[in-house]
Amino acid sequence: MSDYWSNTIAAAQTLRRDLHAHPEPSWQEVRTAETVRNTLSQLGITWRPCAGTGTIATLPANGALAQPKSKHIALRGDIDALPIIEQTGRDWSSTQSGCMHACGHDGHTATLLATARWLKHNEQSLSTPVTLLFQPAEEGGHGAREMINEGALDGIDEIYGWHNWPAIPFGKLVCPDDIVMCGNGTFTITVTGKGGHASQPELCRDPVLAASAITLALQQIVSRRLAPQQAAVVSVTSFMADSGATIIPQQAVLGGSIRMPDQASRDQINALITEISQHTAHSYGVECEVEITPRYNATINHPSQAQHVRQLWQECYGGDSLHLNIRTPIMASEDFSYYLREIPGAFAAEQFVLLEHLAVVAHLFLTGGEVTVPEQRQFLFQRTLADQHPVCPPITRAVRLEPACPQPVEELVRNRLQSAVAAGLDLDSHRLAGLPGKVRC
Repeated sequence: MSDYWSNTIAAAQTLRRDLHAHPEPSWQEVRTAETVRNTLSQLGITWRPCAGTGTIATLPANGALAQPKSKHIALRGDIDALPIIEQTGRDWSSTQSGCMHACGHDGHTATLLATARWLKHNEQSLSTPVTLLFQPAEEGGHGAREMINEGALDGIDEIYGWHNWPAIPFGKLVCPDDIVMCGNGTFTITVTGKGGHASQPELCRDPVLAASAITLALQQIVSRRLAPQQAAVVSVTSFMADSGATIIPQQAVLGGSIRMPDQASRDQINALITEISQHTAHSYGVECEVEITPRYNATINHPSQAQHVRQLWQECYGGDSLHLNIRTPIMASEDFSYYLREIPGAFAAEQFVLLEHLAVVAHLFLTGGEVTVPEQRQFLFQRTLADQHPVCPPITRAVRLEPACPQPVEELVRNRLQSAVAAGLDLDSHRLAGLPGKVRC
């Protein structure tokens, strides 16, 4: 088991770096899809294409263990990258000009494939069928919607997803009972004036000046037109008005993003953007056209499933492993919201390494919830000593090992992580400072 576990981690690390070096934007994930499908085939896992570059793989339950009312669970990982120029200088930096895995979907894909490998290795212990969704086009392409349209949720009872979130402390999890991430939208504001020579601005109708005033006015929507306590963001993110140094241009174009928790807030913000932009433009003697594009709805967890996720995480990593010092909803957005509008499930933000995630997955599917919290923690960290793996090893069945762990968990985990770094595992050493303290076996 130890060798297989180590090989799974090493294979995932290699795969993640390969995916990072070869990012592909939404709906163009051809090489990524091929990598996913080849890996699944090599593992002997049945798969089918979905929504073009998406892939659905299913591992059946062991009939001898299956319960009459056992639920069919789905796990989802997204596979697309962003149109960003990478400047990290790492050996596995993007080789694709203008495209980068800046949102961590390479890690999500590698983690889900590692999960597939581990579950396949232990499929005789599966008491419930598991479907893995490798989804394209999360970055604004509505990939989840298209996966659903092509039957990705057929026969699925519950779905779970996650996003690696470096802004929270290492080893912590955020998974509230309600809204975990906001909805979003984008806007484009085209301001048209009258161009001319910079020496005679009075003969012009300056779109740059008007667009600047619109930009400032839009920043006052939150706190002046909406309550400051409301979960809402209006951000102007681009300003284009190409011209010469001595020429006032004919046109300026603003672009931006909005975030909101519900449809009522979306309608209110959209109306305010249009009203403020047009009235401000009129005061400067220019014309203004506003185009607002809705993107994703808020990602709203189902309470029972979210509670289940938190319980499993705490059983694996202790009672203080939930991150409570963060305001939710997180103002980022996710098309995982499409899934949660169809069936029960939960979405979490985690700061983890692959081993942590696999331990929770193994516990979810292979123990049947038979391990009490004290036994589970004792089991985790004694197996860590035995197998020399950082953080925690895979969990296979409910067992109790003696004697109890002789050293503080913080010291043990720190030592294991340091050993992993020395051995070349892809762990960021700065994360060591974020390990939870005051935890004892």
